[in-house]
Amino acid sequence: MRIVHVVTAFPRAEEDVITPWMVEMIARLRDRGHEAEVLAPAYRGSPSHAVRGIPVRRFRYAPAACETLTHAETAPDRVRRSPAHAALVPLYAVAGVAAGWRTGRRREPAVVHAHWPVPHALFGAAARAGSGGRAALVCSFYAVEVNWVRRRLRWLRPLLRWSARTADAVTAISSSTARSVEEASGREPRVVPFAAAVDEEVPAASLREPLSGDGPLRILFVGRLVERKGVEVLVRALPRILEHRDAELTVVGEGPRAESIRRTARRAGVADRVSLTGFLSREELSRRYAGCDIFVLPAVVDRKGDTEGLGVVLLEALRRARPVVASEVGGIPDIVRDGRTGWLVPAGDEEALARRVLELCRQPERARRVAREGRAFAEERFGWDRVLDDLETVYEEARRRRRAAGAGAGEGAA
Repeated sequence: MRIVHVVTAFPRAEEDVITPWMVEMIARLRDRGHEAEVLAPAYRGSPSHAVRGIPVRRFRYAPAACETLTHAETAPDRVRRSPAHAALVPLYAVAGVAAGWRTGRRREPAVVHAHWPVPHALFGAAARAGSGGRAALVCSFYAVEVNWVRRRLRWLRPLLRWSARTADAVTAISSSTARSVEEASGREPRVVPFAAAVDEEVPAASLREPLSGDGPLRILFVGRLVERKGVEVLVRALPRILEHRDAELTVVGEGPRAESIRRTARRAGVADRVSLTGFLSREELSRRYAGCDIFVLPAVVDRKGDTEGLGVVLLEALRRARPVVASEVGGIPDIVRDGRTGWLVPAGDEEALARRVLELCRQPERARRVAREGRAFAEERFGWDRVLDDLETVYEEARRRRRAAGAGAGEGAA
């Protein structure tokens, strides 16, 4: 079937590192024989192009120099900081609706998949209208936009509710997000997570055994350096760990909190034990996962009320049978079952985090056993085959609902 994915941000070139899981998902849909493509906003006048063979159709919404509402930073963050960006929002909405209608009319998709439905459900509904009502609309909610609307942008609540109700099928990234959508709209989404972006086969025999005691304890964090990731909590926990065990922390990623993380490390007296690498290639990132002793995702609820929607980096670590420690917030508990696939700690509690890491050091055999169980769970529940099977089921259900709606409309007209 022909599927059009409506998204906010998509790689602007092959080397662009944003939304790697989205690229992987669409590429794998194409491998299954679907004609999957992307509708996304331009960034500084960027033209339509292709990424990994995926057609990316860019729509313009402002003069090239002004098209900076998306990609490099979340749109709500930009709007809060700059009235000029706020002025772009209605232009973005109008241009997106027009582009959606043209896409539905010219491309004749079987399914329009709107990711981040506030506001992209508007674009998807326009595409459905442009197709003469034949295209099915699927809306996928992630934690970010749901939290923003429910806690900060309350005037958009009617749009969130309408987005869920107008769609032919609704999905959510995690159980936590699904509950929030249901509370806001009265419609229960189907939970369809994403899988790991760095997901090549990793033979168990090729992996270094974690917590083997050779050299310092290697702790790894991977992710965008923003407040909700809670990296400073991990840095503040490091001195407590160092009181009992030689250790080093590697932070992989980039973002606006990088300098804050460095300052926190200097104040804590551990600057020489914390390394910020920036973004890494897929190959190097895979090597860092496979070489760490413990992977930590110390997520918090940030000042905007946002937190981790799922935690795909946890899947990437579990695929390499690494012991994982993460905060008990957002969608993380869908992946980390405390004591069974990893360990959960209270968000923002550096003392609890340090205690848990030291406990794993004292019980390496148990830590390795749980990590192996976590690997099996990640492969079974969050492997790409399972995720894509679930997604294809959603698409077929949406198409059946759309055909039934069309038949009902035809009978009413008769």
